[in-house]
Amino acid sequence: MKIKRSYLIALGLLLLIALWFVIGGRKKANSNPAPNSVNTEQAVPTVEIKRIHAERHESYMELYGRTEPDREVSVKAETAGLVVSTPVREGTFIERGTLICAQDVDARRAVLDQANAQLRSRELEFEAAERLVEKGFRSSTQAAGALALLDGAKAQVKQAEIELGNVKMRAPFSGIFEQQIAEIGDYLAPGQPCGLLVDLDPMVITGEVTETQISLLGVGKKATIKLATGETVSGEIRFIETRANPATRTFRIEIATPNKDGKLKAGVTATIKLSAGQTNAHLIPASVLTLDDGGDMGVRYLDFGKKVRFTTVTTIDETPDGIWVTGLPDPVDLIIRGQDYVSEGVEVKTQFDNENKDFINGTD
Repeated sequence: MKIKRSYLIALGLLLLIALWFVIGGRKKANSNPAPNSVNTEQAVPTVEIKRIHAERHESYMELYGRTEPDREVSVKAETAGLVVSTPVREGTFIERGTLICAQDVDARRAVLDQANAQLRSRELEFEAAERLVEKGFRSSTQAAGALALLDGAKAQVKQAEIELGNVKMRAPFSGIFEQQIAEIGDYLAPGQPCGLLVDLDPMVITGEVTETQISLLGVGKKATIKLATGETVSGEIRFIETRANPATRTFRIEIATPNKDGKLKAGVTATIKLSAGQTNAHLIPASVLTLDDGGDMGVRYLDFGKKVRFTTVTTIDETPDGIWVTGLPDPVDLIIRGQDYVSEGVEVKTQFDNENKDFINGTD
């Protein structure tokens, strides 16, 4: 069978077109890199790191407590009577012995006058008995009886003087008259309060320490206290409880700080900073702290394979230059930029901080 010439021409053109597509596709494939290699190269993140070595640094523990007066006492009546005077104003600093409240004298003055008169009579009787004994008109036994009556009279005078003095309630120590409880016209029985007196010098800051912290402390150890009112003061431990609270398993401590001017107030929340000895720690920028997928606070660093690792850290001190932390390997290649964009186990490219002149491409 004879093939037509037009069919042969069409078949030849079809072969030429197919050949052109094959040759052109190979050239295009050879001229462009593999897409996978491009994507892989672009997917590797770059982070900036800084190598940090551990140093010996003072470790601190932080406690929370509050300020309390050194002494606080309710000045109470020692006898019954009507209040007739309250000469001290609330909030006033008073010296020891200052009159706070006075009760009506009533018949107490008359009782004292009667006791003094009785005393003078007994003194005359005793003198007369002594003279009669010397002359032999009386026995020594009678003189001893007169002496006993004299001593009884003296005791009655003393008792009347004390009862008269009890109408005046005075400050048992120097401090601030904090609260007027009884007013003029109030009747006070023995034991009822007249006013509240507090001693704020020194000011006492109380806190609670755990069973693991108690061994690090001692009486006389220095402390820094930051108050919620804005003041920062220093003091020293004056008391450590020897028996733990059964409910909390913590020990109460007291820190005393001078307060001669009375500026520090009682009942204020306090943050207590105590030294816990020296330990190996790293000084890191506060900006490198980040959160892992579980919400734990820590830092990211590189291991020897340039893979990202995350670890939680414990802050032992905060300074203007950064924070001192424990829990990192030594030395550590700390990620200081880009830590929020990489996850644990990822291999990254490294760029060292400009201060690390002894590192090139991530090697010593």
